[in-house]
Formats: sequence, structure tokens, C-alpha cells
Amino acid sequence: MNKDLNHYKELANIIDYPRADYSSKVIEAQELFKDYDSVTLLILNEFIQFLNITSPEKVEELYLRTFNVQAVTTLDIGYILFGDDYKRGELLVNLSKEHHKAGNDCGNELADNLSNILRLIPKMTDEEMRSELVEIIILPALAKILKEFEVKNIEMKNNVYKRKYKTLIEQPENYGRMFLKPLLVIQKILEEDFGSAVVFEEKRDASFTESIITEIKID
Repeated sequence: MNKDLNHYKELANIIDYPRADYSSKVIEAQELFKDYDSVTLLILNEFIQFLNITSPEKVEELYLRTFNVQAVTTLDIGYILFGDDYKRGELLVNLSKEHHKAGNDCGNELADNLSNILRLIPKMTDEEMRSELVEIIILPALAKILKEFEVKNIEMKNNVYKRKYKTLIEQPENYGRMFLKPLLVIQKILEEDFGSAVVFEEKRDASFTESIITEIKID
């Protein structure tokens, strides 16, 4: 693949933790993706409209509610694919080597965090390995992450969290799935750039929802 992939640095920004400059970074990313299909641009524009009418504090709170506290899902794709299985450990080791080789700083996040992996993509020199990373790891993980945003799965998790913690962090109904939009944009751009559809067949691997239920039962 000879296509310039430097826009993946900006693509990572739209799913980063929303700090003070988050909205401006998402708008900057929009400019880079203007040549992509209209559906991708529409989804990103809807997300930008949400950012324009929502306080930074509320966006940060929603991000935490989506990915960290009483979470809908996680952005650690190794966990999404393998849970606590040893295979995730192997993936983390291999990804850490790739990050180190490419000089890609993972900051406070793990090597399998989606933002870190997106920033790794343009820095990889082995095109075959990069394509395999996208097709075998990233896109299948994204398929599972997106599935966690289905209403039935969110309701199931909320019921479990409520039984465990006796209370549920409030989340406006119309905003509860808002971070699904940047994830859809990431999926569509990956598919277009790498000419790949989601090569994922649902297996009986534990979903994030099932993992949460299991962990709470153990506790």
C-alpha cells in the first residue's frame, strides 16, 4: 500500500480522552476526511454538532461513562478480543515491541488501546504486517466494540451495574450512544483505506457484556 496514512494520527484524536482541545481536534480531523464517502462525513458531522451543543465537562463525563466507569465497552482491543486469556498477554507483548520499534509513545494507555494502535499504523514500515494488524486484529475488535453499543447490550450491562453498585450513573438517553459515532468513522476509514470489510464471524468468545457479568458474579 502506497497510500499516505498520516491522517491516522488525527483519526486517533477523535477517540482520545476529551481534554480541553478535543473539539478543535475533531474539527481538524473532519477536514482531512472530506474526500471519504458522504456517510462517513455525515456521521462525523453529527458528532461535531453534538460537541458544539455540549459542555466540555459533559463530554468528558460521557466519555468516562462510556469507556471507564460502569462502561459500555473498552477501547483496549486485546481485552475485547481475548478477555483475560493468555492470548491478550501475547498480543500486548508483540504490540509493545512494535510501538517501541516505531518510536510510538503509548502515554498512560496500554499497547492495545485503540488510539495507540491507530497512531502506530502510519509508523509501521512492514506493509504486510500493518495490513494483517488491521484485518485480523483492529477490524474484528471494532466489530465487537460496535456490537456492545446495541441497546439490548447496554440495558443488560446497566441492570448488572445497578445490582452491583446499587445505583447507576445517570446518562441522557439521546447521548448514551454518542461515542458510537467516532468509532463508526474509524471503522469506515479503515475499511476504505485497506480495502477490507469486517472479517469477523461471531464466535462464542465472551463479549464485554458477558465479561462484566462474570466479574461481578465472582466478586
